[in-house]
Amino acid sequence: MVSNFEILLRLALACLLGGLIGIERERNRQPAGLRTHILVCIGATLVMLCNIFLFEKYRFVANIDPARLGAQVISGIGFLGAGTIIKEGLSVRGLTTAASLWVVGCLGVAIGLGFYAGAIVTTSFILIILMIFSKLGYLVYGKGGKTLIIIKSINAEGRLNMISKKLDEFELHASDISVEPAEDNLIALRVKVTITKDVSSIKIMEELYKLEGIKYVQILE
Repeated sequence: MVSNFEILLRLALACLLGGLIGIERERNRQPAGLRTHILVCIGATLVMLCNIFLFEKYRFVANIDPARLGAQVISGIGFLGAGTIIKEGLSVRGLTTAASLWVVGCLGVAIGLGFYAGAIVTTSFILIILMIFSKLGYLVYGKGGKTLIIIKSINAEGRLNMISKKLDEFELHASDISVEPAEDNLIALRVKVTITKDVSSIKIMEELYKLEGIKYVQILE
């Protein structure tokens, strides 16, 4: 049977490790932050403690699977992760936060089982991925920073695909695209890109204006 001290230790560790990941998400102004990640982690830990308690108490009375409740945590956390995914136009935000919530639930399961080494090492890797890997994009896509391109076009089928192909010709890495209605039956596209090669904004504007149905182009660097 797990001692009271061990129960306290596991729940406290869940608060600590879940909180570390939650702080990183909170700093990036994500919909699920410090408190959400702590609650998910400590809740998963409690589920596993309950599972161990049931197994220890009734293992000679009934056939109990010690991993059953943990499996339900891992599969059931999806509803919370889905709530953090936000669709704006054609862009989707919150996928990383949804993944972090799921993995925090897995951390809670590991902590509840007393698998401390696995939980601590995994937390270290998660923080490295969230805090350091996001900066690698600048090494891959250049250090010029984000450029916003605003395009107003006739609202017609295939327009977005045509514009995307033109941007690809300039090797512009699009990280965020949103579409909203504009005046005179036009659509306004706001595209955040990273310029990966030496190309002038004027040249990009000239080529975009050549596309059929393009009425307005603005580039904000």
